[in-house]
Amino acid sequence: MFPESLSQQLRDARRRTRLLTGDLEGPQLLGPKLAIVNPVLWELGHVAWFQEYWCLRLRSDESLSESALEGADALYDSAKVAHDTRWDLPLPDLSATLEFQDRVLDRVLARLEREPDNEWFLYFVQLALFHEDMHAEAFHYTRQTLGYADPLDRDNAAGKGALDGDVELPGGEFLLGAARNSGFHFDNEKWAHRVKLEPFRIARAPVTNAQFLEFVRDGGYSRRDLWSTEGWKWKDRARGPRYWVERDGEWLERRFDEEVRLDGDLPVMHVNWHEANAYCRHSGRRLPSEAEWEMAAAFSRVTPANLGGSGRVPVGEFAEGDSFAGCRQMLGNVWEWTSSTFAPYPGFVCDPYREYSEPWFGTHRVLRGGSFTTPARLITNTWRNFYTPDRGDIFAGFRTCPIE
Repeated sequence: MFPESLSQQLRDARRRTRLLTGDLEGPQLLGPKLAIVNPVLWELGHVAWFQEYWCLRLRSDESLSESALEGADALYDSAKVAHDTRWDLPLPDLSATLEFQDRVLDRVLARLEREPDNEWFLYFVQLALFHEDMHAEAFHYTRQTLGYADPLDRDNAAGKGALDGDVELPGGEFLLGAARNSGFHFDNEKWAHRVKLEPFRIARAPVTNAQFLEFVRDGGYSRRDLWSTEGWKWKDRARGPRYWVERDGEWLERRFDEEVRLDGDLPVMHVNWHEANAYCRHSGRRLPSEAEWEMAAAFSRVTPANLGGSGRVPVGEFAEGDSFAGCRQMLGNVWEWTSSTFAPYPGFVCDPYREYSEPWFGTHRVLRGGSFTTPARLITNTWRNFYTPDRGDIFAGFRTCPIE
């Protein structure tokens, strides 16, 4: 990636951060203490701290210079500042936090001009860029969780609707993971290695609201035989996906601060891994492994997919972004759960940001593909997202495979 392009993308990431948070004020800047969100004011400061830490403060001998903000490490180092303490810290006010962001970004941009050929530095600039992109998506999650207004436009339900059927893949040897010398990749993508896959079929499109509603109406949430032990324990009294509401026999879903009619052609969203797995058992199908998903997604074209947009579209949209195998919307619209536990690839070595992947191996499940809020520059076929199987607040759905 050229330094000029990096400069432009850094500015774009910051513009998006401000767009997603600029209307929040007063109590909204902290919000309630929940395990699945951060206080917005803290998160804004953390984004600046991370960028400064890796792009400006880290020396080649791994020592650190001082932060431009006194006491920043004690406030914003997510590896050392416990999550449930972030609401109680002596955080700078909003004006000071945004000034910290601006100072750091200005210094990074100036260094890019001075050191356009410093490969070591450019790596960390890309790391900070993608880190801010991920937090921008997290700001969307926070706004949805807390019922704040939609920062962008509504779901676009116009266009092509359902897309049924499966595609067939021959299996065989497949190179799973990122190829060397193919640009920036996170450590959990490294490196491409051969895996053996049996022939399989996979749905052309993600599961829709209409399809998942059939599962709900057929008592899917009350049938113990459809749920794993862990999933049944999680389910408790849930009757449907996280933000679905039944009123007078009609199902609605809460989108940010409004309830809207359930659109059957949109991909189901805000379902966790347990719910996806129960749906599969009900339908006699299964979740794909991440290797199967990556093979099916091969040669998807990122540009026309629903990435970095403002809402979901029906699952029949974006035919021009179909994968070589014929699967639609594998990059964009909603993240997709896989059956795979998040684990290192053979020969895994931590990158400098050691806390990114390794602490979560074995406890999280892999999601692939990106959502409508994910910037296109972040996503490739090999990009691995990961969450615990109980997380239904993220913009995630799933597609299925028949059991052969």
